[in-house]
Amino acid sequence: MPPQAASESVAAQFTACVRRAVAGDLPPIELIAAAEAMTGRGETALVGQLYKLWIERNPGDPLLHAIKFNYGVLLSDAGEIARAKEALGDAIRLRPDFLPPYVNLGNLLEREGALDQAVRCWLQVVGQLPAVKGEAIAHKTAALKQLGRVLEGAFDAANAEEALRLSLDVDPHQRDVAQHWIALRQAQCKWPVVAPWDRVTRGPLVRAMSPLSLLMHADDPMLQLANACQYHRKDVTHPSAIGAAGGWAAPEAERSRPLRVGYLSSDLRDHAIGFLSAEVYELHDRARVEVLAYYSGPWVSDATQARIRQAVDRWTDVTGLDDRQAARRIVEDGVDILVDLNGYTKDARQPLLALRPAPVIVIWLGFPGSLGSPHHHYVVADEAVIPPALERYYAEKVVHLPCYQPNDRRRVVAEAGPSRAEAGLPEAAFVYCCFNGTQKITAPVFARWMRILGAVPHAVLWLLSGGEGTDARLRELAAGHGVASERLVFASRMANPVHLTHYRLADLFLDTYPCGAHTTASDALWMGLPVLTLVGRVFASRVCGSLVRAAGLPELACADAGEYEAKAVALGNDRRGATALKTRLASGRDRCVLFDTPALVRRLEDLYEGMWDDYEGGRLPTPDLSNLEVYHEIGCGLVEEAAELPDAEYERRYLTALAYRDGLSPLPPDGRFWTGARAGG
Repeated sequence: MPPQAASESVAAQFTACVRRAVAGDLPPIELIAAAEAMTGRGETALVGQLYKLWIERNPGDPLLHAIKFNYGVLLSDAGEIARAKEALGDAIRLRPDFLPPYVNLGNLLEREGALDQAVRCWLQVVGQLPAVKGEAIAHKTAALKQLGRVLEGAFDAANAEEALRLSLDVDPHQRDVAQHWIALRQAQCKWPVVAPWDRVTRGPLVRAMSPLSLLMHADDPMLQLANACQYHRKDVTHPSAIGAAGGWAAPEAERSRPLRVGYLSSDLRDHAIGFLSAEVYELHDRARVEVLAYYSGPWVSDATQARIRQAVDRWTDVTGLDDRQAARRIVEDGVDILVDLNGYTKDARQPLLALRPAPVIVIWLGFPGSLGSPHHHYVVADEAVIPPALERYYAEKVVHLPCYQPNDRRRVVAEAGPSRAEAGLPEAAFVYCCFNGTQKITAPVFARWMRILGAVPHAVLWLLSGGEGTDARLRELAAGHGVASERLVFASRMANPVHLTHYRLADLFLDTYPCGAHTTASDALWMGLPVLTLVGRVFASRVCGSLVRAAGLPELACADAGEYEAKAVALGNDRRGATALKTRLASGRDRCVLFDTPALVRRLEDLYEGMWDDYEGGRLPTPDLSNLEVYHEIGCGLVEEAAELPDAEYERRYLTALAYRDGLSPLPPDGRFWTGARAGG
């Protein structure tokens, strides 16, 4: 229909509906149908007028509550929050057992910061017991999900976990709820993390696990690749991206300007990524690289973001833009290489990346692993993090820096920090510390730490607080291992410049496994504290080993758990040995590879040039995602929480399972299977 004819049709429909509403001859069902038709044509203002008129003329209609609800949703979408809250409140007063307005009103209250009122709204839904039917179940699970999300944001992890458990109990097939439930259990050190019950079995929980949670859970690079691919297919790629993911044609003319590199991240602020990367943007050679930043995180005004904004050539906040608008902005800016600094982390914009707004897309720094996506061409690592033998576990082409992780040599450290007494530490004790988040602590790691404390009776373990409940749980677990609970000391969270001074009070940093320290390890090494780590197979379990090698302490990267434990005990019982490591670290800090940020930036620019050469020459790598659904199915059946398997045993288990599955369901003759290396790897 021509635009003018369509407009005339809407106007005629609106006029007819107004006449019938004034006459009291427009049934609610017809009103809703007409409103939907006009909304579909973008005439929301007319729909609002129609709803308002109908409500004024039909104060006693038995379905007035439903019309008030629809009107409230329309006002909410239009940004008229006060009027929307009034309409939704009217719907609740007219029909207290009508559940949808409680959920929507709670959402509006949350946006205004009235979390207590929002929670009460959602509890009204949870507490009501309507007839068991699909609609009622959907409302209850939605309210429980919202309740869990807000409680998590308010750092009430225990009650958030319970709300999500109740939601899963009603509907076990909610992947997003299962993901958050597992993450909350990890943060609270509730082991085993995957704890099925009569209504929810183990399989769906493992299959739903987010890539970030899996990093903390298993040293299994094949499962991590397959899980990342499944996550992207099920939870990331939006229908809006379908059909828009074609490749870029080769450039028609030779480039005569610096490469235009865009950095996309929600963390260009006081955040680990902001702290690590701030100096990179300052050091880029503008004769080689033009630096653009695309910020997708919460509104902030902090020193790190101010510094980054000043360092880049162009800063664009895409938080308020939808994926297509943001992609269009990147295309219009002429970005050659887009660097994803998020991966699968909070506020990431993976659907935006699925639109392929730049010829070359790279994953670096924000997520330690493969994304298993069809549109990331390269992953930046180093030869310690991803040696040639492990490249088969990455869908992207692996490129190497001297050391994977950049460091800011201008980081701010408070002039004065606490004394041991002020930090609650015994003056004469040997202080082991680990300031990784509690979500990285696993049952085997904690048991190992307790054995170390048992062998070094004058030592204490200093941890970052995970909240009152988690701290109490860890103290209770320590007592169960025969270690006095007071030998665990917890550090409160505080501003980074002050937090950095804490490292001066410790003697040795004990890393976690399978997800080790990244930014935290760099901070410790910069402040002169040696870090002991266990090197595994997955990216996240190898970063810390790369960092200590690059800092000049390769002997602290342990090949197995026995070596890790023995070295921790030996250093705890020989303070002179720990002091000697500190001296070496301090004397080499300004010369070591780890803190040679200018050299890292020069090499990074070389990598960008190589990527562009690949693109110009038609050699841009294509991610290999073949057979990953098979590996995901098998890996989910094999995975054990934080299991520490030798490489030969790890591969044997997969090969046995693959052979068994192939015997039941053979692959076609041209199918590709793992024969010691993944096909295409």
